[in-house]
Amino acid sequence: MDDIIFNLKLTNRQLEKLSKKANADERKEKLKVSQALKGKDAERARLFAENAIRKKSEGLNYLRMASRIDAVTSRLQSAQSLKAITAQMGGVVKGLDRAMQSMDLVALTNIM
Repeated sequence: MDDIIFNLKLTNRQLEKLSKKANADERKEKLKVSQALKGKDAERARLFAENAIRKKSEGLNYLRMASRIDAVTSRLQSAQSLKAITAQMGGVVKGLDRAMQSMDLVALTNIM
C-alpha cells in the first residue's frame, strides 16, 4: 500500500511539473504571436496563437489529472490510517476481554 501511495505522489509531482512546462510554453507562444503581429505576418501569428491555446489546455488538463490523483492518494492514506486504528482498537478490545474474564463485575464496577 505504501508503494502505491508513493508512486501516486510521484506521478502527481510529474504532472504538476508538466503543467508548469506547458504554461511556460504558452507564454513563449504568446510572445511569438506578438512578434509576428509586429512583423505584420497574420498567418504565423494565427499558428502561434493556436499553439498557445493548445498549450494552455494541456496545462489545465495536467492540473486536473494531478488533482484527481491527489484525491485518490488522500483517500488511500485515510484508508490506511483507518486500518491501522482498527487493528489497534482490536488489540484494546481483546485486552479488555481478558480483563473482564479475569475480574468479576463487581470489581470492574468499583474500578470505574
